[in-house]
Amino acid sequence: MKKDISFSYEKIRSSHDLKCPDNFNFGFDIISDKYGKSEKTALIAIQKSTKKVQKISYKELNENSSKFANALKNFGIKKKDNILVILPRIPEWYYCILGCSKVGAVAIPCTKMLKAKDIEYRAKKSNAKVIISTSESSPEINKIKDNCKSLKYKILVKDKKDDWYNYDEICKKSDVNFGRDMVPPTKSNDLMLIYFTSGSTAMPKMVERDQSYAFSHIITQKYWQDLKSTDIHWTLTDTGWAKAAWGLLYPPLLVGCTIILYDNDGFDLDEHLEIIKKHKVTTFCAPPTIYRLMAQSNLANFEVSSLRHCFSAGEPLNPEAMRSWKNATGCDVYDGYGQTETINIIANFPGMKIKKGSMGRPCPGFEIEIIDNQANILEINQIGNIGIKITDPYPPGLFRGYYQDQKKTSEVFKNGWYFTGDTATKDKDGYFWFVGRSDDIITSSGYRISPFEVESVLLEHPYIVEAAVVAKPDKVRGEIVAAFIVLGKNYNGNRKLKLEIQEFVKNNTAPYKYPREIIFTKNLPKTISGKIRRIDLRNKIIKI
Repeated sequence: MKKDISFSYEKIRSSHDLKCPDNFNFGFDIISDKYGKSEKTALIAIQKSTKKVQKISYKELNENSSKFANALKNFGIKKKDNILVILPRIPEWYYCILGCSKVGAVAIPCTKMLKAKDIEYRAKKSNAKVIISTSESSPEINKIKDNCKSLKYKILVKDKKDDWYNYDEICKKSDVNFGRDMVPPTKSNDLMLIYFTSGSTAMPKMVERDQSYAFSHIITQKYWQDLKSTDIHWTLTDTGWAKAAWGLLYPPLLVGCTIILYDNDGFDLDEHLEIIKKHKVTTFCAPPTIYRLMAQSNLANFEVSSLRHCFSAGEPLNPEAMRSWKNATGCDVYDGYGQTETINIIANFPGMKIKKGSMGRPCPGFEIEIIDNQANILEINQIGNIGIKITDPYPPGLFRGYYQDQKKTSEVFKNGWYFTGDTATKDKDGYFWFVGRSDDIITSSGYRISPFEVESVLLEHPYIVEAAVVAKPDKVRGEIVAAFIVLGKNYNGNRKLKLEIQEFVKNNTAPYKYPREIIFTKNLPKTISGKIRRIDLRNKIIKI
């Protein structure tokens, strides 16, 4: 996309005027009222295993989500009830999320890679009444169902199993119509979603997302993604992450474009490029890891001329990958920044001059600065916290706190600012440059990984006495998980034990968290108070 010589960042900022209605429900206002009768294709669902391609219209999206809403209502599910949704990239994921929205129930999307312990923690923490999954996750759920007293209903998509409700059967009995008059009215500040997000020193926190969050993604759509109703859009993401809300759900549905939904495991370069070619994808979003992989191939051999706008988020974007992609496709890669707790808040706007490696400039509706720990604004090019000023009106799409956790909430909302937990610099032109997490979170291939979670699993291994997990820079994945391990006195570290420990982690938590590098050590560096000095370990792992 060529730079628009008439582009004016200041004019865009000053002309911004976005206000969510006091009464808003995404399922009704957008899916039912705006597009509910449209025969336009909403989803192009592609199954890798069967090569089946299914086109689903906006009308079908509305009717199927209404069927699920009726099924929930028949179960007695009501407003504010929590529902775990553990589904892959299949159409039913949409029906469940949107059906929950219509009822006023709170959907909690989770990745299908979660193991029993992960699921039990989330079910208990959220007090969920319903859990929805495929047979891929059902064995893990069955291991813990008796421990989760709040769970009343287990719904299985596609397959049938004893003591599970079958999704197709309960929806078949349900009407295609579901009206506002069937449920209590929905306010824009009513809870709609909860995401579990990893922290570095504790178990995952619950991020509250209300109905206005969906509406506020107009900013994501307009100032970063540049989505239009005519677009065929594809975002590469797992349905368990907030990135799915950004790329698969709210922005593309708000504008009414067509979404590619590819149900696959792993990444096959040729398959992805073939989908872009066959379905004439026009807008594309992938984590930097994917752009790096694509840039290593000969893209000139593939037909990707349909692409008009490409963007990325999740981790710093390597300038070399951007240059290679531009040379091969003619498209710049527009970086952007946000969190589970926000919408897109910093972006390279369509038409704006791109500084390779920069996250861009703040989106309209936000006052963002680089601040110190006391919320003082820092000078140009100084490293500090990325902070969002709490303004009136309230910043669009910014969460208001962690679910039932005032302590964690007060740690990030201080002195009139929201502290993102990330550090950056700002240059003289107002562009932001990511530096890193202010805590120890690990971002690997777009996955956010808590060192605490990995360490907790490692310490369950009978041979391990102590463990400390840090990030190690990696050219392909951005970062990988590296574990320093102290063994019991009767055990010796070797390659066989490394493989055993890696498999142990894979089997006891989501596989993407396993340590790709293990270093056996006699002791861990600690402060006088006994805290592990992770900075020493990070410095050490870089040299290995």
